[in-house]
Amino acid sequence: MNASPFKHPPAGVGRRTVVVSLLGPLAALLGGCAAFDYTSADAPLALPMPPRLAPVPRIALVLGSGGPRGYAHIGVLRVLEEAGITPDLVVGSSVGALIGAFWASGLSAAEIDRRSFDGGPLTVFDPSLFADRGWIHGQKLQDYVNRGVGGQRIEDLPRRLVVTATRRVDKAGRFFTQGNTGVAVRASGAMPGIISPVGIAGIEYEDGDEAYPVPVSAARATGAQFVIAVDVSARPDSTPAEASAAMRERDMRRRARIDPEVAQADFLLHPDLDYWAGPRHRYFIDARARGEAHARERLPALRAALHAHFGTGPLAPG
Repeated sequence: MNASPFKHPPAGVGRRTVVVSLLGPLAALLGGCAAFDYTSADAPLALPMPPRLAPVPRIALVLGSGGPRGYAHIGVLRVLEEAGITPDLVVGSSVGALIGAFWASGLSAAEIDRRSFDGGPLTVFDPSLFADRGWIHGQKLQDYVNRGVGGQRIEDLPRRLVVTATRRVDKAGRFFTQGNTGVAVRASGAMPGIISPVGIAGIEYEDGDEAYPVPVSAARATGAQFVIAVDVSARPDSTPAEASAAMRERDMRRRARIDPEVAQADFLLHPDLDYWAGPRHRYFIDARARGEAHARERLPALRAALHAHFGTGPLAPG
């Protein structure tokens, strides 16, 4: 994850520009890969909404998409752990699905943090010459996730996980609650034009951000009693004057997908991250620190909201 496997370059940074600057020289040397279609017995099953879970999740944590901004999720997880607030369900989109999968496998925030700085871009990037399919094929990312979770399927992880993706043909949101974890996370982060779309049993999927950047409604569908949402997108009032009309339009469309979702959360964490983001070591560290600082600042309010919702008793699920 050193160069952030899921790049939502910021609002403001051309997606292809970021990836080409990193991978252009390698793409000239490495061969491309054909379209990928996963048909094994453990192929993730795509659902229009997750089913109601039993037992019903007491606290659900929704981790939004955002590429390099997603490092803020690690800071948030660290604060929740220290406070003894333990969600029993995590719902993730794109980079949120990646971090959510590692957390659901039993890794702590500190362990995820250490893993995020192991290796370099080629740990998860496999450049492809087929630019129309995406500059990155995605197999290395899939393998990286499956190694990280010890080869466990989604339904076998110690903590419950929902992975969000988008059906490519009609941009409809789809959710994976069982099957190969690496394939599901690969589909969730398959950014158009960057990471090749992921075929699963003949249907192609792409970045969960295209349908549900912060999928709170999915957590609600499971019956979760209290939903904490983490939105790492740029704040609506942060668009700089030099942003192009196309960037502003893109930000507005994305915000229109986010706002109805976060409105359904019981508690929202929205760290104040720089509008201009990018795959730089310094940015990752800063995003993680800002996520942690914001969560610490909001912790008293979160405790109060949990107490008001559940009354007396432990904050962590039993």
